Amino acid sequence: MLQCRNLGAAYGDIVALRGIDLEVHTGEAVALIGVNGAGKTTLLRAISGLLPTTGELAYDGRPLDTLPIQRRVKAGIAHVPEGRRIFPGLTVKENLEVGSSVRGRGTSDDFERVYDLFPRLKERIGQLGWSLSGGEQQMLAIGRALMARPRLLLLDEPSLGLAPRLAEEVYARIACINEGGMTVLLVEQNTVLALGVANRGYVIENGSIVLTDTAEALRLHPRVRDAYLGR
Repeated sequence: MLQCRNLGAAYGDIVALRGIDLEVHTGEAVALIGVNGAGKTTLLRAISGLLPTTGELAYDGRPLDTLPIQRRVKAGIAHVPEGRRIFPGLTVKENLEVGSSVRGRGTSDDFERVYDLFPRLKERIGQLGWSLSGGEQQMLAIGRALMARPRLLLLDEPSLGLAPRLAEEVYARIACINEGGMTVLLVEQNTVLALGVANRGYVIENGSIVLTDTAEALRLHPRVRDAYLGR
């Protein structure tokens, strides 16, 4: 579904990604792990069109790098950014409606799919975004992305700032989303959670991919255990 070949990106004169080779197959959950500043967020921003890129970037076998952001969303790519970025002055329902705006108004089925995954959002449908807990805001951010009916879901640090129990709850829902057939590419510092839902993974350091394997093999790899999991 997604292919990056020798992908590069920069912030002005500062090179953030270099020579990235990465692929995500239809139906997979793929984890991109690395420390803060390794280039994880930059890669998602490049895929969703927020940064210009060099090299090759393809989606469903067609070049992606020339498409503007809104056309990438219409093509089926939804990005849940780091920090959730919900609209605090809008209600839960209004935030969800923003997610469906790229294709018109959301249907009752769209809302019910989100509420089935995140029942607490239905309980808080009329509450303003600022009044939700951190975990509920993350659920809302994911739900908003799902309202666009994506085929590829990009998740940036979904456990960031959450208590362990809430992080596990969010990841259980991510697993359900993937098991339902949606392709997922997630970046995460919590390697245990990320590799727990992923089929495969990539390790990124200083803007370059340094290791890739199945999630199980990465969990057992000495380099990953020493740097990200501990003994």
